[in-house]
Amino acid sequence: MVAPRSALLSTIVQAVRPTRVEALLGVAVFCLVAVAVIGDAGPDGRSTTGTVTAFAFAVGFGALLVAARAWPVPVLLVTAVGIVVYYVLDLPPIGLAAPIAAALYVAAERGRVVWAVGVAGCLLAASIGVRLAEGDDPAIVLGLQLGSEAALVLAVVALGDAVRSRRALRAELARQADAAEEERRREAARQVDAERVRIARELHDTLGHTMSVVTLQAAVGEEALADGKPADAQAALAAIGTAGAGAMTELRATLGTLRRDTGAPEPAAGLDRLPALVDGVRSGGLPVELRVDGDTAALPAVVATTAYRVVQEALTNVLRHAGATRVTVAVEVSGGRLRVEVVDDGRGAPGGRVAVEPGHGLHGMTERVALLGGEVRVGDAEGGGFRVRACLPVGRAAT
Repeated sequence: MVAPRSALLSTIVQAVRPTRVEALLGVAVFCLVAVAVIGDAGPDGRSTTGTVTAFAFAVGFGALLVAARAWPVPVLLVTAVGIVVYYVLDLPPIGLAAPIAAALYVAAERGRVVWAVGVAGCLLAASIGVRLAEGDDPAIVLGLQLGSEAALVLAVVALGDAVRSRRALRAELARQADAAEEERRREAARQVDAERVRIARELHDTLGHTMSVVTLQAAVGEEALADGKPADAQAALAAIGTAGAGAMTELRATLGTLRRDTGAPEPAAGLDRLPALVDGVRSGGLPVELRVDGDTAALPAVVATTAYRVVQEALTNVLRHAGATRVTVAVEVSGGRLRVEVVDDGRGAPGGRVAVEPGHGLHGMTERVALLGGEVRVGDAEGGGFRVRACLPVGRAAT
């Protein structure tokens, strides 16, 4: 039981601990009321008891502000009741503004504007009614005194509400700044992820095709050595060397994107390198027919590179999986679109279904084409084998 009570006491202490502004307001209220009491005391015969009681009220009005931050409305109501009791006891006049202004300010600053206006209005109405009933001049009461006190009370309430609004605005701006910073971090992370995926595609396309050619040529060279054909073995080794050199060139171009101190980047692979790509496959013993129709030289570089990668990935899959004896590669530029088709006479997709592995192979090919607004279709060919078709918008990519 001791621990919960201690925690409750700590919570109460934290709640009623005044801020510097509230402490200053409490001291100011006490001083203003005390000055009013002292100014009224003199040779008019007021009793010492009445003066001491008035000072006690001054201390109470100032002390109430200690709890104003935690309980603004109760403090405001108690202060208003205290003012009424003060005047009922016929203590030295202190006005309305001095004891109530600070409580009104804190209530408005804590968002209790309606309560502040309501309590202030009730006190002003009661004060006017009592003064008129006592026979005071209506012109003075309704003109000078009402106007000055109402203006002061409203100014205090408006000031408190303005402080609250400004604090809320600062908090909202800080929240928006934090949200914007978080969004920038997320965008940077998305860009890093996108760049990582792009580099992964480049490495997969470059090294995957090269390793397939090297594996095929190594098998050809091994068979040539076993059959006593050193010339064929040398040709296979030469093809391996050519494939490796081409892979290194593309690898340098890909890795160059990760460095800032490199010179001019290597040109990206385009459709002008299709003959060399096809020759590398042919040298391994797989016949490849290449047909190119239309003006490929005028294609945007990004479109030409994407088309090259589609053909490269398709031929890599043929070398790895198809078991084909012949491949046809067709490239056509017409009607503002680039169409690429790679067809082999191999075994096709297992069960007639195409397995797309996320982040590699066919999936990477599809991502490349989709980024340019194109589409890729893969599946079994009509006469057997496997077909890869890609269609790219030339004009849209160029813009």
